[in-house]
Amino acid sequence: HDQTEAMTMGDRIVVMKDGYIQQIDTPTNLYNDPVNQFVAGFIGSPQMNFIDAKLLKVDGKYVVEFGSEDTKTTRGVKYQVAVPESKVDPEVLEPLVDQEVVLGVRPECIHDEPAFLAQATTGVINTTVEVTEMMGAETYLYLNCEGIQLTARVSPRSDVRPQDELKVAIDPNRIHIFDKETEKAVLN
Repeated sequence: HDQTEAMTMGDRIVVMKDGYIQQIDTPTNLYNDPVNQFVAGFIGSPQMNFIDAKLLKVDGKYVVEFGSEDTKTTRGVKYQVAVPESKVDPEVLEPLVDQEVVLGVRPECIHDEPAFLAQATTGVINTTVEVTEMMGAETYLYLNCEGIQLTARVSPRSDVRPQDELKVAIDPNRIHIFDKETEKAVLN
């Protein structure tokens, strides 16, 4: 029941939910390639961020879109994360185009570093910092993006404070996509 002990000492770990085996794998594979949302959320601290989204195909490329509609101006406040070509499996993704999915992003895959933001061509989002938690070697930022709660694990040198507006970028190479209905991993 101690996740940290299991991840540091185990060669193979069994993750169970309600008496059923969800996944048996190495600690690295459980973390990087979870078979479903339960495993993805259970492994890792702080846990993976889950964002309700939609899978779209724009100009022949797959993108995951999330956000809200601004009813005052009737223009959408939507954010997109392009699925890297190296992760695309058309047989898996094509049936989910225009369907609701769940985007999974680990806290360390949300970046506030100017160098990362300067190179980001996708997944740049505007957030408001709600809480900062200094953990010594890292800082946890609890963010709000269009009502979506996110946790980012950033450098301890980060000087943002609660109520600051903060632009962050999601690393598209590290995203996960889950089927909204079955909660099974579609892309890791």
